[in-house]
Amino acid sequence: MHETQDSRQKQAAVFMDRDGTINVEKNYLHKIDDWEWIPGAIEAIRRINQMGFKAVVVSNQAGVARGYYDTAAIETLHNAVDKLLTEAKAHIDGYYFCPHHPDFGSMQSCSCRKPEPGMLLAASQDLNIDLSRSYLIGDKLSDIEAALACGVTPLLVRTGYGAEEIARCPPQVTICDDISDAVSFIEKTEGRPASSRHD
Repeated sequence: MHETQDSRQKQAAVFMDRDGTINVEKNYLHKIDDWEWIPGAIEAIRRINQMGFKAVVVSNQAGVARGYYDTAAIETLHNAVDKLLTEAKAHIDGYYFCPHHPDFGSMQSCSCRKPEPGMLLAASQDLNIDLSRSYLIGDKLSDIEAALACGVTPLLVRTGYGAEEIARCPPQVTICDDISDAVSFIEKTEGRPASSRHD
């Protein structure tokens, strides 16, 4: 039984929206002092790691286009988040963010702002991800639409804006209480709970 080099290398991913999904929604968050984890989020990310999925954050950051902060502030924040995760024996494999907004800044349209799938497509190229075996966890219809646009399975959480967005989502989309519940759904679907794997 032989696998091709491509099938061995390609990995599935769990894409995660940031604000409202892994951390508490706070308008235009860009400082680690304001960061507050959704309960269970760190453990959920560790479980994603243990299942062998790539863990990838995909986040619209219109605060850059609005002039509230710059891309360096986002990168500084993500570096601080990485340190917190490392202490908890968890990690994010990649961060992708869209700094654009259709009403602000020099770029009026782009292919990366969700619901466009550009961030997911970029990650799939950079990290050699098999989108057809991947999931996206988010709290907005735009997250769901970005996932569906490139063949990723979407999961909507009730945290953040999720409870308000349920009625707008296509009926086939799975609704989960939070990121921990979403990861439990993935574990059951994949038949490989993190508890059966090694750190």
